Amino acid sequence: MNRLYNYQSLVYKIILLCFCTALTVYVFPNNNRFKYDYNQGEPWDYETLYAPFSFPIEKGEQALLLEQQAVSAKTPRYFKVDNNIKDKVYNKWLSKYNPSTDSLNSDEYKLLLKDVKSILNKLYKVGYLEVPLDLDDNQPVVLTANNEVISSSYGNIYLPNELSDLISSKNLLTSNPSLNKTVLLSSLLSSIESNVVFDKELTDIAIKEELSKILTTRGLVTQGARIIAQGEIVEGQKLLILNTLNNTYKSQTWTDSQYNWKLTGYIILVGMAYAMLLLFLWRYRQDIFSNFRKLFFIFFNVGLIVVLTATVVNINVEYIYVVPVCILPLVLKAFFDARLGLFTHVVTIFILSFIVPNSDEYLFLQMMSGIVTILSGKEIYKRANLFLTVAQIIGVYFVSYFAFYAINQGGIVGWEWGRLGYFVLCGLAMLFVWPLIYIFEKIFGLVSDVSLLELSDTNSRLLKELSNKAPGTFHHSLNVANIAETIANEIGANAMLVRVGALYHDIGKMKNPTYFTENQGSGINPHNDLDPEDSARIIIDHTINGIEIARKYNLPDRIIDFIRTHHGDSLVYYFYSKAKEDNPDVDKDSFRYPGPRPFSQETAILMISDSVEAASKSLKNPTSIKIDNLVDKIIEGQVDSGQFLNANITFKQIELIKAVIKKKLASIYHVRIEYPE
Repeated sequence: MNRLYNYQSLVYKIILLCFCTALTVYVFPNNNRFKYDYNQGEPWDYETLYAPFSFPIEKGEQALLLEQQAVSAKTPRYFKVDNNIKDKVYNKWLSKYNPSTDSLNSDEYKLLLKDVKSILNKLYKVGYLEVPLDLDDNQPVVLTANNEVISSSYGNIYLPNELSDLISSKNLLTSNPSLNKTVLLSSLLSSIESNVVFDKELTDIAIKEELSKILTTRGLVTQGARIIAQGEIVEGQKLLILNTLNNTYKSQTWTDSQYNWKLTGYIILVGMAYAMLLLFLWRYRQDIFSNFRKLFFIFFNVGLIVVLTATVVNINVEYIYVVPVCILPLVLKAFFDARLGLFTHVVTIFILSFIVPNSDEYLFLQMMSGIVTILSGKEIYKRANLFLTVAQIIGVYFVSYFAFYAINQGGIVGWEWGRLGYFVLCGLAMLFVWPLIYIFEKIFGLVSDVSLLELSDTNSRLLKELSNKAPGTFHHSLNVANIAETIANEIGANAMLVRVGALYHDIGKMKNPTYFTENQGSGINPHNDLDPEDSARIIIDHTINGIEIARKYNLPDRIIDFIRTHHGDSLVYYFYSKAKEDNPDVDKDSFRYPGPRPFSQETAILMISDSVEAASKSLKNPTSIKIDNLVDKIIEGQVDSGQFLNANITFKQIELIKAVIKKKLASIYHVRIEYPE
């Protein structure tokens, strides 16, 4: 159990790696896609393509639609016929027509009946349709009556507008002058009924059956056959074959074995990408690698971008450039540093290249925009810098897209203006980085440059309390902050972080302010009434008290690190010397700060600035030589005692720090050149 506990941190990192890998592969869209990207009318930019397997050539959508329309038009329409309608209509007319109104004799009446029967026979020989359909006269039709099936054409069926011509063709209305033509025509027309009804159900079945006989393919491409050579234009038959091959990949059904091998490949590649990120942190960012919360924060952001991109690809791949991928390096740069932000961005882009179409263009655009994000202004808390970064990213997108379009199309005519709109939307989405950083700070307990700017306000509640309770310490902290910020800018450290750390590093002195010389304005020193051990304990405790006050006011851990390390494990030499006068065997460790030693450039800068600024107050009639000697003595003493062994600071930087402090102190004390007497 103890052995497992020793490897607990490593186990957590392995679990995080496996979880992120599994989640990433799980959200990958179904990308059984053709690995080549092409457009109609454009040259084929890749190597000569040969058929990887035999496959039939699909007909184009337009050609298939025209064929379906032609088959549908040729398919007969079915009608139901009622053969009993003719007698029914004749009897109905007899009941309506009264021959006495026309004064017809028996022979004339018989002739009239014969003519009416002749009209009805002709009308119902094929059929009469009362509700016309929108069909051509040549449209084939099938008339079904009981067990009888008659094939005809739609033009042979009588329609309502043809009744008058049919009746007139028998000279019925002109054969006898004594006939009341109006009454006769009205009674006949009102009696005629339709004996043909359109059978939509049977017609739909017939059309569906004919459409099912249409072949969706034409021709066959055998395995190994050349499809298209490099430089050939994608059009005509070549376009049909490429579309067919593309659709074949999309609809390809994988066997369980094939699917498992494919899944294994994705897991290996994605796992390698995440492992490279872990190795980078282990090799170059050990403080982040050993802090699981920070480690989880980085992997959480990568996973968030991957999930968001995969979701957009599943919804509509056209919106892929709306996803603000460059927000990732911007966030990581705000919380950590630019190098980590760029490396993480590169790993993320490699993962996304598995799921986006036209991955070469996507890789270049996102890589260039990520580099621009890293190279842009460091101070993200400045609004102008963020807007400038967004404008630069949009500009990179525009220029890169213009170049790719010119390469692929041989010109810029007809390029997609909508794509440029996506780039603008992506840039606007980047402005969400401010609220996102605030949310991450609250969730993960991290601190960014935006929060550091807020903490640097000397009107904050804690700094006001420091200025009221320990005004000398407050003034000392301001001087240290100015010196440390100048040094940080000179050697390339985080100036905002070290300034804020300097402002709060001595807040523990508020508990016993009069025991520190900078607050003893009356000249009374309470240490005169204490033993050296007690005095040293009060001095040492100001770091512990500072940590307690910082936690009470919810200061970030990165600021508390400055309070904890600004004296390292150095010796309270003044009181140790006094105690040694009385007892040469006094325990040296009783006069030593608990540490730890500085572990970053910023905390090392604060230790140097704090020590030198405090010691410079003891100089009487400061001169350039005195200041130089003091600075050299203090810094060399810190180096000799090993205070900077854990800080990533070089001897070259230390020499540069000395020069900056000497110049800064000379300006503070208004040191002038000493003229000879």
